Amino acid sequence: MFKKILIANRGEIACRVIKTARKMGIATVAVYSDADRNALHVKMADEAVHIGPPPANQSYIVIDKIMDAIRQTGAEAVHPGYGFLSENMKFAEALEKEGVIFVGPPSPAIEAMGDKITSKKIAQEAGVSTVPGYMGLIADADEAVKISDQIGYPVMIKASAGGGGKGMRIAWNAEEAREGFQSSKNEAASSFGDDRIFIEKFVTQPRHIEIQVLADKHGNAVYLHERECSIQRRNQKVIEEAPSPFLDPETRRAMGEQAVALAKAVGYTSAGTVEFIVDGQKNFYFLEMNTRLQVEHPVTELITGIDLVEQMIRVAAGEALPFAQPDLKINGWAMESRLYAEDPYRNFLPSIGRLTRYRPPVEKAAGPMQQADRWVPAHPGDTPAVAQTGVRNDTGVYEGGEISMFYDPMIAKLCTWAPTRAEAIEGMRVALDEFEVEGIGHNLPFLSAVMDHPKFVSGDITTAFIAEEYPEGFQGATLPDDELARVAAAASAMHRVAEIRRARISGRLDNHERRVGENWVVFVGDREVPVRIRADRDGATVAVNGRDLRVESDWKPGQTLARLLVDGRPLVLKVDKIPAGFRLRTRGADLKVQVRRPRTAELARLMPEKLPPDTSKFLLCPMPGLVVKINVAVGDEVQEGQALATVEAMKMENILRAERKSVVKSVSAEPGQSLKVDDVILEFE
Repeated sequence: MFKKILIANRGEIACRVIKTARKMGIATVAVYSDADRNALHVKMADEAVHIGPPPANQSYIVIDKIMDAIRQTGAEAVHPGYGFLSENMKFAEALEKEGVIFVGPPSPAIEAMGDKITSKKIAQEAGVSTVPGYMGLIADADEAVKISDQIGYPVMIKASAGGGGKGMRIAWNAEEAREGFQSSKNEAASSFGDDRIFIEKFVTQPRHIEIQVLADKHGNAVYLHERECSIQRRNQKVIEEAPSPFLDPETRRAMGEQAVALAKAVGYTSAGTVEFIVDGQKNFYFLEMNTRLQVEHPVTELITGIDLVEQMIRVAAGEALPFAQPDLKINGWAMESRLYAEDPYRNFLPSIGRLTRYRPPVEKAAGPMQQADRWVPAHPGDTPAVAQTGVRNDTGVYEGGEISMFYDPMIAKLCTWAPTRAEAIEGMRVALDEFEVEGIGHNLPFLSAVMDHPKFVSGDITTAFIAEEYPEGFQGATLPDDELARVAAAASAMHRVAEIRRARISGRLDNHERRVGENWVVFVGDREVPVRIRADRDGATVAVNGRDLRVESDWKPGQTLARLLVDGRPLVLKVDKIPAGFRLRTRGADLKVQVRRPRTAELARLMPEKLPPDTSKFLLCPMPGLVVKINVAVGDEVQEGQALATVEAMKMENILRAERKSVVKSVSAEPGQSLKVDDVILEFE
């Protein structure tokens, strides 16, 4: 076994690899750019080597710099994580020449399957069902439009070396094909150093289901069942689960066997993932093979008990797999929610800054993966004793740390495990409510809303779920009346506790103690709810809309998280103090809740509402980013939907469009300029 491994990556995946290496007694080496000097993976590793400026193409994907770090530290093997150099054949070859072990597949397999064009051709030759498309290289936007016309819209424009949603666009017409080709090409060059593009038919109403495979150097290969990854936004996965609620055992076995056959056909070793598009009739089509560890691998670990990182390391060291296909059963259900530094209330635009508060929920051991360091069933069908629910959080950040504009916006992967899908979803709801993040925009409210969405709960989902269910973007969740009543009861009980504390402060006159009354009016958003509170030693009973709701809690004023029992059911609230009440966040809803005395409430209704300033005459930068292109000039007349500017942030290009017909009065930004949120780009007449 290796004594020292270098992790050629950053963020949560670098931290994840370090944890397993530490468990195996292997020393670790981290690499870092200027932007990551104080990053968590640097703090966790035994050694760390600086490799250059913040942009990835000047640090993390520069092979020579990684090779220098290997020579400096004497690392015997390299784990590439995902992204960056993980599927770069030249990197694998450079390691081989240096006599350093690559913790991944051999370079010919990377070449064969890491390139999406080549992999599709091999899959077709192997008899694997593939999506219709054009596998050759595309010279320019005109050719892209011509090919798209021939295939028939809609089409998917994809980077050959792509992954993680980068360099991907769906085009529904010729104009979108032309525009999407150029954006995909630019993103591919920036993210992967390879701007080759291909086009394929976009299958409507599809599910994205992938099979995890694992193969050793002794001819053994297995599949570790599937992951459902259909909840996506802009082709970037947001929520994953294992197993899929859609597959039956026969389809699962057929997909698994096909994935293993494909891996064997190219001499694959290590962990890899074969991705499929599955239609409503359970017909499946090969999409691509990722020759690396997937972001969403934790859900597979949770239902199988297999540490995939450990198996990758052991396979790289020449060990044989310690299990066979019959040993790999599905135990329970696992959910994963990706926490991104992007603001759902601003159309999910990237957000950067300092994490002024970062408090993940308490991790709870549950599921086969969490019960033992390395659980392998002694006999097919064996199942370990497990807890009923569990929480796991894979992260690469910490409170006080910075979220940079230079890298992927993912902050953490929150996972839950339970015996059933419904229990895993409920566990995720609670865990999301308990996750405290402040200082940046983030998608926790959106993740919570999805967990409560009836279509998601039923398992009736496709890759179009977010586009179809949130066509106007996310404006926050709307709680049902029953839940609003519980929030009102909780807020009034919490306010009473704060009022009693204020009544006891020093400085009051003797025999003039202020009494806290029973009758209050709770304003929840734009709703007004009269309540009456009757308190006792163990809590309070709150009369709301003719119902008596029992509230029990140990919340104290100043605490930012409240765990309550309301009407016999748990309620978790994120709490911020505001005048006469609280800002409460729960289940994706962000509520301004004020608790007032009846007379104060009467007067508050007469107060004028302050309106926000009018910014309709300006195109404002919606995120911190770099101006790539300005499409218009002073005096130009623009039409609704016309592209005005392109801003790049966190490796993604964002095209800003006109909201209505107008004339450009002035241009305040230029290509290459870095902008902050709400910086003016254009002004209109």
